[in-house]
Amino acid sequence: MRHLLTTFLACLMAASGCVRTPPKPALTAPPHYVLGEPYQAGGHWYYPAEDYALDATGIATVQQSEKRLTADGEIFEGGALVAAMQTVQLPAIARVTNLENGRQILVRVNDRGPADPGRLIALSPRAAALLLLPAAGVARVRVQLDTQLSHRVVDQVGGGPKLAISTAPAGTVVAEALPPLGAGGAGHGGGSVVGGAPAAQAAAMVPDRLPEVIHAVPPEPGQLWLRAGVFGRFDYAKVLAARLGGLGGHVLRSREGRQESFSVRAGPFATVAEADAALRRALGAGVVDARITVEAD
Repeated sequence: MRHLLTTFLACLMAASGCVRTPPKPALTAPPHYVLGEPYQAGGHWYYPAEDYALDATGIATVQQSEKRLTADGEIFEGGALVAAMQTVQLPAIARVTNLENGRQILVRVNDRGPADPGRLIALSPRAAALLLLPAAGVARVRVQLDTQLSHRVVDQVGGGPKLAISTAPAGTVVAEALPPLGAGGAGHGGGSVVGGAPAAQAAAMVPDRLPEVIHAVPPEPGQLWLRAGVFGRFDYAKVLAARLGGLGGHVLRSREGRQESFSVRAGPFATVAEADAALRRALGAGVVDARITVEAD
């Protein structure tokens, strides 16, 4: 009888609005330096490594994240200029150029991803909008870590390697004519369009939320290729190229001073879908370091 009475009273209180769900505790965000151990995502292994001079091309996608904290302890904000990358130190500041239209912005890389090995970077919805990514959500991009700003932001959060970096000169920003930000569809407004080098934005302190500044450079859409392996001997590269034979794999020779190296390339591929299919075949053949690149030739 007592149990029934207790249940009745509880139901009565709930119906009258007396029962309240306790609010979730406030989320704290202590950003910190992160490199991390090798990890597996999407069936592929990734090996984080410091690289303050990263300069790579590939395919960008849009972040689809419901988590509240990023890998380096920040609150995820889809409306901020942030991004996720698979192996670079966190946080970092990267210059992302949409090679298809020449739009260029700075983003704060503060998370791990994307899980798809065929994608170089995952952009927040706001960053993707400013770069005018198409409805399909992918674009050919170039990603360059800003060495000075990346060292500064690591110094600010603490825990990473220290390196003395001098403040970059303020420089002069010159206006550049571009279509209005809203021309590519709804939701693209709110930024400013300028010309010149984004490095002019460097300052003693890197703001947690980067300003929405868009730069204009000539578009360089290029072609889609697979790259895999760099070797000091031709015969090693030739063995790997043979494993990509069905994809048109071949060896490229390059020289820097007296140092000669050999890399393997396959393609080109007409569409992102074709490049994705080729990458899956390469990974299935055990070519674990294969990646999609965008190259002028």
